[in-house]
Amino acid sequence: MSNRVRAVFAALHAFGWPGHHPRPTASAEERCLALKESLCLENTTILNVTYISGPTTVDTPGSCVSTTPVSEALCRVYFVTNTTSTSAVHAEAWLPDVWYGRFLGLGNAQVGGCIDYADLDYGASLSFATVGTDNGHDGNTGLPFLNHPEVINDFAWRAVHTEVVIGKQLVEAYYGRPAAKSYYQGCSTGGRQGIREALQFPDDFDGILAGSPAVDWNYLLGWAGLLSVYAGAPTGTSSPSFLTTDDWALVSAEVLAQCDNLGVGFLLEPNNCNFDATPLLCPNATATNCLTADQVTAVTKVFSPILDTNGTLLFPQYDVGAEADSLAPLTLGGSFFPFTSAWEQYAIMNVSVSPNYTNYSLANVKQMQQINAGNIETWSGDLSAFKARGGKLLTFHGRRDPLIASASSKRLYNLITDTLKVSTLDDFYRLFLVPAMGHCSHGIADAPTTFGQGTFAGSNLVNDSDHNILLALVDWVEKGVAPQTIIGTSLTNLTLQRPHCRYPAQISVYDETTGVWSCEDGQY
Repeated sequence: MSNRVRAVFAALHAFGWPGHHPRPTASAEERCLALKESLCLENTTILNVTYISGPTTVDTPGSCVSTTPVSEALCRVYFVTNTTSTSAVHAEAWLPDVWYGRFLGLGNAQVGGCIDYADLDYGASLSFATVGTDNGHDGNTGLPFLNHPEVINDFAWRAVHTEVVIGKQLVEAYYGRPAAKSYYQGCSTGGRQGIREALQFPDDFDGILAGSPAVDWNYLLGWAGLLSVYAGAPTGTSSPSFLTTDDWALVSAEVLAQCDNLGVGFLLEPNNCNFDATPLLCPNATATNCLTADQVTAVTKVFSPILDTNGTLLFPQYDVGAEADSLAPLTLGGSFFPFTSAWEQYAIMNVSVSPNYTNYSLANVKQMQQINAGNIETWSGDLSAFKARGGKLLTFHGRRDPLIASASSKRLYNLITDTLKVSTLDDFYRLFLVPAMGHCSHGIADAPTTFGQGTFAGSNLVNDSDHNILLALVDWVEKGVAPQTIIGTSLTNLTLQRPHCRYPAQISVYDETTGVWSCEDGQY
């Protein structure tokens, strides 16, 4: 029998020629459960594999959360990868039944080691094969850094790269083909991780979404520590510079009186507000609804940039208006900023006993930068390799972010511009500054600050690329359609929407007559 005839018979058999039946195709559940025995990935152990047929709630490993919702039918794979002999990264892959060939890697938050289950579900709901890690340690604490430099390395740069290397192999094994395009999503610490990926591993992702990136890490945490000291930490209410919640409310009212020129209840450009706290100074010792001289000094320091002894900028000023955000007490509430404390104690000083931060000063900040544990700094503008390979990078930052000054993202944009010696970054990098938004999300009640950025339930209120920044990134990577604006939507009122504009060529403008927001040419 000739080879041609054999081929014809084989085709007939495959389609059920009499006497033969087509080989049955394995179900998604069967393919999923088979991964437990069939996968062989370098330095990696598959800890558990389960198939989830539809919406439900499942238990989770680790100490961060006990359960998490699952919205879509998917294969859930829990695995651990040994990064060195003394460090390991635990991770989960959520592989949805409906898949369009896209891989999504996730970042983390704070100094903790928590798998981002909210965004695992979010990514899978948009049909991304999604992978998230614990960033190399378990729990929302820096304690695992103590005496473990390789754990710090996982946290600083290695965990996300590991999720890419192992995650892509896992995806290919399950679906039978590699991911066509790969994406990243993270905010805050996760934003820094995204920028670090573009700098250090430019081939890992085709598109990176990095919100409120915690870049210039050492000076950022040092700045947050100094803010705490300015506002009365560590002694709190006994400090003469401590401000109560009511005191900060006085400051916020004065901020709007001095700088809310449109009367909209927030600042479009907080860096243009040269806030003067002296009108709040009490005229005498018995006056009320005012601030003491020490408190006025504290407020002035909070709204000032951190400078070196020679006048060099180390970190920009706190966002004027952010003192009214619900997260502001983390730095301004009279206690030392917990994330700075954790990093200082376990990664910098490497001690088991908590230091006394009474005399925390610029010297501590400089020491943190000098040690640069895990080479975590992430402050470089050399994105030439990422740009050359066609990568696309979107960042966003709330204009009343109480944890990371939004001017930090401006500085990063300008650093990249200066490093690459180009007049614009629009062909591969765009930054969207979001008035009224706090840290990564939310902000002023009812404000249209939801645009598919993940990080919280309900972030995908409108499922199209005009309103969803992750989908906008997909369009940019796969169709060459770069986002001109991102439209934010209110969590409580879907009809309340506002375009958010890219830096630096446009600003968001409000027409008092029509009540319409738009983007017009201008300079921040």
